[in-house]
Amino acid sequence: MGSNGRKLQFPAAPAATLRPLPAAPQVACPAPCRPAAGPPRARPLTAREAPGSLAAISRSQAPGSRPQAPGRPLPRRGAAQSGHPPAMKRGLIVGAGLTGSLCAALLRKEVSGPLYLAVWDKAGDSGGRMTTASSPHNPHCTADLGAQYVTCTPHYAKKHQTFYDELLAHGILKPLASPIEGMMVKEGDHNFVAPQGISSVVKHYLKQSGAEVHFRHCVTQINLRNGKWEVFNETGSPEQFDFVVLTMPVPQILQLQGDFANLISECQRQQLESVSYSSRYALGLFYEAGTKIDVPWAGQYITGNPCIRFVSIDNKKRNIESSEIGPSLVIHTTVPFGVTYLEHSVEDVQELILQQLENILPGLPQPVASKCHKWRHSQAYDRCYNHALEIQ
Repeated sequence: MGSNGRKLQFPAAPAATLRPLPAAPQVACPAPCRPAAGPPRARPLTAREAPGSLAAISRSQAPGSRPQAPGRPLPRRGAAQSGHPPAMKRGLIVGAGLTGSLCAALLRKEVSGPLYLAVWDKAGDSGGRMTTASSPHNPHCTADLGAQYVTCTPHYAKKHQTFYDELLAHGILKPLASPIEGMMVKEGDHNFVAPQGISSVVKHYLKQSGAEVHFRHCVTQINLRNGKWEVFNETGSPEQFDFVVLTMPVPQILQLQGDFANLISECQRQQLESVSYSSRYALGLFYEAGTKIDVPWAGQYITGNPCIRFVSIDNKKRNIESSEIGPSLVIHTTVPFGVTYLEHSVEDVQELILQQLENILPGLPQPVASKCHKWRHSQAYDRCYNHALEIQ
């Protein structure tokens, strides 16, 4: 990441994995966190490091924090001793963002034996911080409200090149070729965009996983019952699982009720509570086909504006301009603005953003639809560097 901090790393929220043991539950407490470098400057979301991005691909491979060698199946308890086919294990991944979807895909690939996988998310669609919104008038007119592009550094290319190659081969990613004014690129970095929207990366891994995906499932409580994890959500009956992987932002993990709250050691709780987040808003504007937004760039980092940090002609950024599809515009606010207006209504915040946008792009045509999204947990600036916490 450039020293000016103009590209965002996703929050390094630990993935907490729950696995019951026959004996009384034990808690493995990882080493203390290393301190973070300090708050970043305001910038738009880009997928990069930490769980929730491609850089964390090998850190959430399976239940537990011990990494598995590539291609080596995960062990099955009791299969060899009994001589009978193993019972189907049931696993739940909470969060349908990049971390959750990739974890599900890797589990499906690495685990031998029958495995039922479910993915629950409290939102109405997959993506998490890689969310793509659509115009209600034309589903092909889309806007990336979260991550704007994927940055592959030489370090991550060496560790995870096969993942990038796969996404490029499937056409899910392609090189970013459109001009982004003010973007700092370090030597050896490569930036990619998703032609079908950044959420297509998440959908690709969910499809690979074969998991049963449920939206509007907000987990509220987790209890240990007869060697199984009983998981409650706001709607519907509780369900039992052999293991649970939590990939949502840390504050949401700490809000969980039930036995889970008692199984976190004081060390782990201190680590989790030390993670803090910046906040911002994203606004997507959708226009009719044939609308022209005449600027020489596809994206621009804004300096000196108290409200707006980044603007993108989103379809132009992804090089999908079409006479049949109207353009879409994405605006990301500064962090100070997001923090100041965090508890204000989305409608009031949208009006303030539009007023400031007029100063940057005067005379914009009237959009046919808009979508304003509050990123309460936009980016972690105090991080926990232990990327997985295992609670047994």
